[in-house]
Amino acid sequence: GDIVLLAKPVTLTEGDRVTLTTDVPVATDGTSKPEKLLYAVSLPPVHGQTEHINYLGVPISSYSQLDVVAQKVSDVHDNSHGASKEALR
Repeated sequence: GDIVLLAKPVTLTEGDRVTLTTDVPVATDGTSKPEKLLYAVSLPPVHGQTEHINYLGVPISSYSQLDVVAQKVSDVHDNSHGASKEALR
């Protein structure tokens, strides 16, 4: 079926960590199994990274809908002084 993704922008300031919730990435593929949805980080943060809470400090390039529901995915600003804010989409 068709895949629909609704994503709200997240703004991080220097040194911030924002945990992704189902309010940020919301996707559906028309099936009854949303837990099987996988997200790919196609455009990683310029001043930071996306991390799984079980592996802090290690950037990830994908995560599942179950990870989002369990609040196990964070976007982290790398504390760059030249970039006080970053908007993620």
